[in-house]
Amino acid sequence: MKSYEDMNAMELDVFREIGSIGIGNAATALSQVLGVQVSMKLPRVSLAGYNEAIASIGDPEEIIAAVLVEMSGDINGIMLYMLKLDFINAILARLVGKYIEDFSQIDELSASALEETGNIIISSYINAITKLANIEVGLSVPSVAVNMLGGILSVPIAMFGYSTDKLLMIQGEFLIGDTQLKGELMLLPDVESLNFLMKKLGVADI
Repeated sequence: MKSYEDMNAMELDVFREIGSIGIGNAATALSQVLGVQVSMKLPRVSLAGYNEAIASIGDPEEIIAAVLVEMSGDINGIMLYMLKLDFINAILARLVGKYIEDFSQIDELSASALEETGNIIISSYINAITKLANIEVGLSVPSVAVNMLGGILSVPIAMFGYSTDKLLMIQGEFLIGDTQLKGELMLLPDVESLNFLMKKLGVADI
């Protein structure tokens, strides 16, 4: 593959399989951390351009938080998990016992809780990949950013726009207690890593 656009239906199905396993891992880990039952629907996996990605998530000027982790080792790239205010409050209420009315109220303790949550979800997906492909992937310390949705999504486009203008989106819905919440994950290996991963999983052309 020379770009994300070259991915075929079988290769996208592989990411759905990875997503399903990652979901189970993430739900179990979050349940233990939050002390409440957590489940999740099967994810939707798609390739989307910048504008398509924004339209599927919300308004480009909507303020959101995102947890960014860099991948290294057998796969290089980034993973980005995006959290809206309702998801953030579901997490903060259980981890630090507080609610926020807007993103300006995210303090150091709140940011740490969001980093931990994002790291749990991202690590769950990476663990699914490494076990299926028998590879090793290192993850950087997670960082939290708050910005407009359009600004958040401009980061992967800026990093990978030289090779693709598509984003690999894994969209799912968590059920935390009785509350249903949406979450969006961007899994963005560079193209060389993507080819390596597909070969390790036995679905790429040799």
